[in-house]
Amino acid sequence: MNVLIIVLYLVAMVAVGLWASRRAHNAEDYRVAGRRLGPGFYTGTMAAVVLGGASTVGGVGLGYTYGISGMWLVVAIATGLAVLSLFFAGRIQSLKVFTVSQMLQLRYGERGGAKASSFVMLAYTVMLSVTSTSAYAAIFSVLFPLDRAWAILLGGVVVVGYSVLGGMWSITLTDMMQFVFMTVGIFLVLLPFSLSAAGGLTGLEERLDATFFTWGGMGTQAIITQFVVYGFGMLIGQDIWQRVFTARSPQVARWGGLASAAYVALYGVAGAVIGMTAAAVAPDLASPDDAFATMAQQYVPAGLGGVVLAAGVAAMMSTASGALIAAATVARVDVVPTLRSLFTRHAVPAPEGTAEALRGDRVYVLVFGVLITVISIFVSDTVTALTIAYDILVGGLLVAILGGLLWRRGTSLGAALSMLVGSLVTVASMAVFGVLANAPIYLGLASSALVYVVVSLLSRPTHPGVLRQWNERLAGSGPVGADRTEARP
Repeated sequence: MNVLIIVLYLVAMVAVGLWASRRAHNAEDYRVAGRRLGPGFYTGTMAAVVLGGASTVGGVGLGYTYGISGMWLVVAIATGLAVLSLFFAGRIQSLKVFTVSQMLQLRYGERGGAKASSFVMLAYTVMLSVTSTSAYAAIFSVLFPLDRAWAILLGGVVVVGYSVLGGMWSITLTDMMQFVFMTVGIFLVLLPFSLSAAGGLTGLEERLDATFFTWGGMGTQAIITQFVVYGFGMLIGQDIWQRVFTARSPQVARWGGLASAAYVALYGVAGAVIGMTAAAVAPDLASPDDAFATMAQQYVPAGLGGVVLAAGVAAMMSTASGALIAAATVARVDVVPTLRSLFTRHAVPAPEGTAEALRGDRVYVLVFGVLITVISIFVSDTVTALTIAYDILVGGLLVAILGGLLWRRGTSLGAALSMLVGSLVTVASMAVFGVLANAPIYLGLASSALVYVVVSLLSRPTHPGVLRQWNERLAGSGPVGADRTEARP
């Protein structure tokens, strides 16, 4: 029964993608769902994209190991999403761009390091999609007689299929289905059945050590790191910004995002409690990450267990598809035109309103989907590569991006040098302290912030024409779409 539910779920994903393909008429439809999502769709899809396998399977595993303190990883994501929504999402939505790098170019002009930032963003989105795609094996290889490679290929074909067909419209509709499965599977099925198996809260208190009920059981330094890495990452990731671009108004982006953040925080608490129940009833698991599948298969009735496993698959697929279209968009809009400009005098902008542009976007999603699936199959350890990309993203780009949104005196030279110095310090610190150490991201952020402020104050202010266009876009006027930076410093 569990297998049948998963099969029907996968078929439904492809069917929705096929239906949604009729709604994608141009590049804006394909990349950002026509910028037409209302509060319901926006809230559900934003929650789905930020809650991946790490938040679901990993969150339960953290609860298995640390108790209620295992919630902090997902709560850190929720906090970052809340800050983004409350303070930045309205402004970001008003810009009517497609990528983070376009925002940098619009704010600072041609010399603000936007082109270089797109390569970092591409690496980040590709590796994020790879890690999510690799996670399919954790469930599919258990349910089906498949080895790791075929399990990844099965999930990859489904995600790439519906993503290619309808772009962000397909991803939006499938994410809403995934949001429903995650809500039902985690909150309405797995959580109550898990608590029942453990004897309720009283049973947990009797079976578990007191440390499982302390908020700081994970350790203060580990909790702070969760907020620095995942909280800050929510503020500037292309996969998150591209969802903000889908909102139909700044108000939807702001309040829909806050609703998503509240949902995500509750999801984190639920995952930690489920992990605690697993520690009570199955204390000898080979790996904490086995706790999710163990509770779903052994302590939930057949059929309902399939819904729970579908919720796990949904979390992985929503993140993988979001990162896939983000990577394809960055490549299509930023990276390829930059590379083309090295060989021709002027990069030719994509004809966004034509059928040719839509076909081109589909090709980019297909190519990157195949590439990401192949990498996922042949590279088993992707954590290191994702960590490097994540640290450079936050340590190198965070200050210039948020500085551009908050500080009018920030300049193109300050932004470019802050990204360069922050990235170099982050990479150098990794060589000294290790890739998985906390120091690189702290040192990268500190050096980037120092350079940004000092150089901006010492250099010529941003060209008035650039700032005028920036202000017009924030006010909701001015041209809409990709690159519109006509006034150059």
